[in-house]
Parts: sequence; structure tokens; C-alpha cells
Amino acid sequence: MELAIWIQFMIGIPLLGFLISLVIPEQKEKLLSRVAFYTAGINLGSVLVFLVFWAGIGFQALNLKEFVLFKTDHFEFLVDFFFDRVGAVYVVVGAVLTFLITFYSRYYLHRESGYKRFFNTVLFFYLGFNITVLAGNFETLFVGWEILGLSSFLLVAFYRQNLLPTRNSIKVFSIYRIGDVGLILAMWASHHLWHENITFLKLSNAELVSEHLAGHTGIGMFIALMLLLAAAAKSAQFPFSSWLPRAMEGPTPSSAIFYGSLSVHLGVFLLLRTFPFWENQLTVRILIGMMGLMTAIVSTMIARVQTSVKTQIGYASLTQIGIMFIEVAAGLEVLALIHFMGNAFLRTYQLLVSPSVVAYLIREQFYGFEPKAKKTESSWMNRLRISFYVWSLKEWNLDRFINKLVFNPLKRLGHKLDFLTYRSVLYYFIPSYLLGFYLLVSGYRIPDAVHGVLPAGFAFIALLMVLKSFTERRSARLAWTMLLMNHFWMVLAIAENENFSSLEIGTYLSGVVVFGLSGLLIISWMKSHLGQSGLFEYQGNVKSYPVLAFLFLLSVLGLMGFPISPTFIGVDLLFSHIHEDQVLLAFFAALAFVMEGIAAVRIFARLFLGAKPKLDGKNQSGLPETPSSLLSVKSSSFQS
Repeated sequence: MELAIWIQFMIGIPLLGFLISLVIPEQKEKLLSRVAFYTAGINLGSVLVFLVFWAGIGFQALNLKEFVLFKTDHFEFLVDFFFDRVGAVYVVVGAVLTFLITFYSRYYLHRESGYKRFFNTVLFFYLGFNITVLAGNFETLFVGWEILGLSSFLLVAFYRQNLLPTRNSIKVFSIYRIGDVGLILAMWASHHLWHENITFLKLSNAELVSEHLAGHTGIGMFIALMLLLAAAAKSAQFPFSSWLPRAMEGPTPSSAIFYGSLSVHLGVFLLLRTFPFWENQLTVRILIGMMGLMTAIVSTMIARVQTSVKTQIGYASLTQIGIMFIEVAAGLEVLALIHFMGNAFLRTYQLLVSPSVVAYLIREQFYGFEPKAKKTESSWMNRLRISFYVWSLKEWNLDRFINKLVFNPLKRLGHKLDFLTYRSVLYYFIPSYLLGFYLLVSGYRIPDAVHGVLPAGFAFIALLMVLKSFTERRSARLAWTMLLMNHFWMVLAIAENENFSSLEIGTYLSGVVVFGLSGLLIISWMKSHLGQSGLFEYQGNVKSYPVLAFLFLLSVLGLMGFPISPTFIGVDLLFSHIHEDQVLLAFFAALAFVMEGIAAVRIFARLFLGAKPKLDGKNQSGLPETPSSLLSVKSSSFQS
């Protein structure tokens, strides 16, 4: 047990380094870089020392039950850490690469305006990465999973005054959140399967898993498929591959550590961590292998026609990750781990030297370029090759496919509520909600036929509130209010479904009320002082009001249930009251929770990030600004 406590240092050191970096002034570049460098270095040293002692006990799997955050008669939210050979490989690779990236970045980003933000975010990412790979249960893993999603958004939007990085950061974050639907539903179903907060140590017990799955093959298949959805979105597997090149908008060091080496491999990690659960489900293994094979084929073709070196490297990395999916599906755990280490170090090196490689290639082509002789062929093979070339140039229209399959239907649902205004919400929807809540509290007897559909109906209304916020552009205050109402309608849905105690409701709504009201106050202040109330364009107020932007970002995180608010535990509490046969209710709740995060981040981005509109709505030529001119704002050039 004493050795297991050492795991605390692997979490505590990055956390301490991150907190210290927050209070260092932006002008202290050398101190900021040293804090990041020594944090990564000390943690790397502690990991290596730990491995020596761990080898002394025969590489035995270690589990550390840290503490219980919340407990009721039927529910327990505990923080649990687990260490085995899979975690060991990821922790060591993460420590080495973070150490190298912090050393490289201290010179590469010298005098960059976002120097402090970069190191703050990298340390925040490193904290989330360690929590994810050392997590001992799904709840702890989800804490790190959420931190990784947020830090990814912040790093892609590093050049936050420009339009293209801001738009691409929202795209990346949106795909991440869609993958979260799978992880949330997997957590919900696993609670019903195990009737406890299952740890990964117990999950590695083959007899226990076989015993629980014996009469529950359906729910076992559902959990495995949801885990595959989460892993595919996080590792950019087909059909989610299109977000990876958009993520390259950030500085080259962040591209290296995120999308070349560490973050993009966490889908493989999730499959490895849960392998004992689904290893006997042949259908799932075939699906994982087919997904990896499809990704490898498509990514190879796309990589060969890219004009950006960072995009080429990104798709080349996806090809290898697709092969890792095949290896995991085949049960080749050791080979997958070795493959991960090789690919992570190779892609990091390639991305870090890419600026120099591009310079050398440009000089070589300038002095020694010779055009190839043209060949004219007219055969079916040549036509097929040209067709694949064109499809690969268009990246197989994966962006359009995801939009058509996922986001466009959700937008159409949200537009159904375009008739709503801020006043109509205050006058009609809030009183109707209060009436429904009063009838529930007073114990008014509802016919059983109606009572059976009310929970799913209320949850669908909550989802509509979120989708209305997602599509709302006329009023930032209305969009934010709809997000607030989503939580209250969701409480009503669960309270109608099962006894939801006042303590549990208070835990869930406490963070919602505090952070929701703080965000509403900031939006109202901006409307009265800046005259900005709509969300039609990116307003770029972060440069003029950085403190206000930070406070609003905290409000966004608290409202969406990030682990700075009791709502994070409340969401898990909410799902514990959804029965295993209420898949529709669970789906509505998970989708509402995930889409709320996307909608809230979009509000933040449109109010504070992106290109600043010209004064009096005119561009440099003195003509009125049009949507086409807004979209033509020049994006930030890559560091490479």
C-alpha cells in the first residue's frame, strides 16, 4: 500500500506546477518556462524511481482508493487510482515527451504574446493526461477526459484573435463532446450491470466479468459499443478523422504533444484499459478491427495528397493508430504498447523539426526543381486512381458526413424554437415549469399511462432547450438562459422518474445556479456597456477584457458540469436514477449534457474570441462589413 501511495505524486506534481504557473506574471518568461520544465522533469524522475520499486514487487497491479466525494444509500462517487503495465507505458511516455516539449517550447515561443497561456495549458493538459491514464474507475477517468477536452480547445484556439483557429477549436471540441456521449452512457450502463462503482482492478478479473455478462449480453454489448464510440472520437478514427487537421491550428509544440503523440492515442488506451470486459465479444472485436482498417486505408490516401506538412504527419499518425486498433482487437496488447511508444516519439520528432524540413524543401525546390514529364493514359485503373486522388483531396467529405449525420439534425430541432424570445421564456416557459414542479412536490396523482412517458418527455424538453441555445444567434442572454433551464427541466424529469432527494437536487443545482447567474450577469454587463447582445459574429473581446473573459470561461465550465463544480457529481447522481431499461431517457440526458458543453463554449467563443469587428461595422475600405468579408479574415500563420 505504501508503494501505491506514490501514485499521488504523479498527480500532485503536475497539479502543483500548474497552480504555481497560474500566479506567475506574464512578463516572467524565464520563470514560467522553468516551472513547466522542472515540473515535467521532477515528475519524470519520480516515475522512473517508482518503476524501480515497482519492479521489485514483480510488476504487480496496484489500486489506490483515494477518497469518497459523495455517498448515499444507493450511490458512491469515489476517486480511485490504478497502475499496471498499460498505465506504466503511458505515464513514462507522457512524462518524457512533456519534458522534451517544455524544454523545446521555452525557446520556440520566446516573446510570443501567449507565452504564459501556453505553459499554463500544457501543464493543465499534463495533469489531465496523468489523471486519465492512472484512473482506477470510470468516474476518475472522466475527470481527466474532461480536462483533456478543455485544454485541447484552449491550445487549438491559441491564436485567439484570429477567426480560423477559433472556428477550428470549436469543431475539435464538438467532436470530443460527441464522443463523451459514449463514455457517459457506458458509465450509466456499467452502474446497472455491476450495481456498484466498478474499478478497473475488478474489471481485470476474468471470472467476475464472465459471471456478470452471462445473463446480460445485451447490456454488455451496449457498454462495449459506447466505449468504442468514445475511443474513436478521441483518437480521430473513421468517420471522426476530419477534426485532426483542424487541430493543427495551434503552435507546433502543442500539435506535437497533443495530436502527434499523447492525446490522440488515448482512444487506444481506453480500449486497452477495458479489454478484459469486451475481449469475449467477437462482434465488438470485429467492429474495432474494421474501424482501424478503414481509418488506416483512408488516412494513408489523404496523407499522400496534403500540402501542409503538419497535416501529412497528422494523417500518417492516424494510419498507425488505426493499425493499433487492429492490434488491440486481435488481443496483441504488448505489440500495441510498443507500437504506441514508437509512433508517439516519431510523430513528436517529425512535428518539432517540420519547420526546418519545410525550409529545406523550399530551398531545394527553388534551386533544383524539375517538372515531371506528363503522361496521358486512359484506362480504368488511371481513372480509379484519379477518383481516389480527388476524394482524398476532399478528405473523403468526412466533415460534411458528420455534419449531415449529427449536427444538422440537431440544428433543425433547435430551429423549431426560433419563435422564442427572452420575454416569452420568462412569461410562459418558466411559469409552466414552476407549475409542473409544484404538482410534483404536492403529490398530485397523474394517470399511470401519462406518468410513464413524462420523464422522457421532460428530458426531451431539456434537450430542446439546449438545442435552442446551440442555434440561437439573436440574443446571448436568451442562449445562456436556455442552458440554465435545461438543468431545471432535467431535474424535473428525474424527480418524476424516481425519488430524487433534496440533497441530491441541491448538489446538482448548486453549481448550476452559482455559475449560471455569474454568466448571466457578465452577459448583461456586456449588453449594457458594450452594446453587444447578439452572437452573429466573433467579437474578440478577450484582448480588451481578459479578466472578464476568464470569469466567463469559469462560468461556462461550471454550468457544463466541469470538475470545478458540484454539478459534476450531480450529473453522475442524476444518471444513477435512470433505470437500465430507460435507454431513451438516458440518451436524451447524455445528449443534453454533451450539447450543453458545446453550446456554452460557442457562446464564450463568439463573445470573446475570434476576429474583432471593425468600428461602425465598416472594413478598411470604408464599406459596410458583410458576412463574406468577415469570413475572409486572415488566419494566423503556423509557427512552422
